[in-house]
Amino acid sequence: MGVKLDGGTIAPATEQEKVSDELDKRVKKFLRGAEANLEKLKGQLAVREELYGKSAQAAAKAEKWLLPSEGGYLETEDMPIYYGRYMAVGGRKGHLAIVDMKNMGLIREIQVRETVHDVTFLHNEMFFAAAQKNYPYIYNHDGTELHCLKEHGAVLRLQFLKNHFLLASDITMGRMIGSYGTGLGCTDVMQVNPYNGVVALGHSGGKVSMWKPTSSAPLLQRLCHKGPISAMAFHPNGHLMATAGKEKKIMLWDLRKLQDQPLQTLPGNATTLDFSQKGLLARGTSSYVQILGDFSGTQNYEKYMDHTMIKGYPIGKVLFRPYEDVLGIGHSMGWSSILIPGSGEPNFDTWVANPFETSKQRREKEVHTLLDKLPPETIMLNPTELGTLKPQRRKERRTKEEKEAEMEAAVESVKGVEHKKKTKGRNKPSKRAKKKQEMIVRAKRPFLEQQKKEEEQVARKKQKVSEHVEQPTALQRFVRKKAAT
Repeated sequence: MGVKLDGGTIAPATEQEKVSDELDKRVKKFLRGAEANLEKLKGQLAVREELYGKSAQAAAKAEKWLLPSEGGYLETEDMPIYYGRYMAVGGRKGHLAIVDMKNMGLIREIQVRETVHDVTFLHNEMFFAAAQKNYPYIYNHDGTELHCLKEHGAVLRLQFLKNHFLLASDITMGRMIGSYGTGLGCTDVMQVNPYNGVVALGHSGGKVSMWKPTSSAPLLQRLCHKGPISAMAFHPNGHLMATAGKEKKIMLWDLRKLQDQPLQTLPGNATTLDFSQKGLLARGTSSYVQILGDFSGTQNYEKYMDHTMIKGYPIGKVLFRPYEDVLGIGHSMGWSSILIPGSGEPNFDTWVANPFETSKQRREKEVHTLLDKLPPETIMLNPTELGTLKPQRRKERRTKEEKEAEMEAAVESVKGVEHKKKTKGRNKPSKRAKKKQEMIVRAKRPFLEQQKKEEEQVARKKQKVSEHVEQPTALQRFVRKKAAT
């Protein structure tokens, strides 16, 4: 495209004209359609059309730089968006701290002078729970101790179910919901499935058990590894589970199919696992971190990036930062963070995660979440069953007396039928008695046929059972043999 001059020659288009043409193409995508007919209410509609055009131009200009709908694995020029801007840190020597990751500022730091096994935030960043040496404790963001959960005893792992306001092991609003023994060995691995709220535990015998707070028996048990389970993580969609065992294998499981064989088995050891919002899997062991990705979309993970800690610091936990391409690494000398392009969700919903949330908005959100809190009974493996109709039960089998009474009632109703008087010679008592007998037989027929079918089914089942039962050697010659075909 160019500009036609007086001499008939065409001059090449300038850079500004190329940009304007590209901008026109982008503007068309954001317009509502063809220009409206402004015969009536021309003034008001003209002003609105002008506003729509300006907003479309602004959106087209912003799209080039902000990329609001696309996220990639290799884009280096991205705009950081912070939602999980607060990070809680717990140390083996009793160190607890909350850090604002947006401005890298320390909010509060306390020393509890005993071992801290695990830390988790509650419904917002104002409260967090710490699993300490003897009991779990609840603190606010100023470091003030609010509650000591003595009924829990010494615990190793804590998980909070935000949709149900449950702290595993299972406490809601300070009231104990359930306390159960697994009977499957030591439990040092715990994760919550974000899809259905089921708590998954990894045991020393290689089994994974899934629990709900209102049931004393596990919803599901699966032998995943031959040795103790060292780490476990769930995909954000809740349908994929990754487990790591001490036999140096990482397995991926599809929770929708519940098959005995994993989707994929990867070599290597892992003491900690975590999925990012875009599905990348991070594993950490010793002083080495590896990132795996499903780039083909077939749930076939392969190596994406790796990182080795300086001076060989042992890694305790890896955790992706939400809405950012950052992976946090907790090790023996503190915590570090590395960039993982494409790991975070590029778009955020202010109703779910607002990085610029005010104190008033936080209070309103807390009230709304309390009103929307789900009861513990709604936790199940398949949450799509909620809101559906209960399937109709099969009819209960009637007793022999009930069947005979129903047949007698049908016969009595037939006996009471009065026959029409017919012409001479066709109204004899013998013919009338014969016709009445035929009506009684016709009324009994469906009941007798149904009874015959049931007897045949019972006989067929007995025959199948007798065929499967192996007789002793001395009696096998008396068993009826099938006829040769």
